[in-house]
Amino acid sequence: MYTQLRETATELARLLWREHTVYRERGGGVVIRGEHVGRWISLGPTGGKDQALLRAGRLLDGGTTAPARTEVVVDLTAGTTELAAVCRSLLAEVAAAAEPVPAPSGRRQGAGRKQEKPDRGARAARGGAAREARG
Repeated sequence: MYTQLRETATELARLLWREHTVYRERGGGVVIRGEHVGRWISLGPTGGKDQALLRAGRLLDGGTTAPARTEVVVDLTAGTTELAAVCRSLLAEVAAAAEPVPAPSGRRQGAGRKQEKPDRGARAARGGAAREARG
């Protein structure tokens, strides 16, 4: 199974990224790293014949891999271009999840405004009334 995963991963890596590294992971799967895009893909055994668990995630500062953001079971008998299309969609999901949510147009939410203090009623509900009664 490892040989099949390695061959498939090598073909996928050539289709997806010009610069890549392919290596074996501990669980018997294969990882494709794209350092220049900050993403990784792994193909791992599922126990089923001609199937693999395809996972994708991002690379953290320092080169460590973040946990997978998305995963799917794929059929290895599908063509390499079909598998590459699945990889691209997973990588797009990872990229979308990594992007910060844009702030509303104009100023940041809450910028320039003071926080409102809770009224006395809310303070009493938190136990402030007991302190005043002892006073």
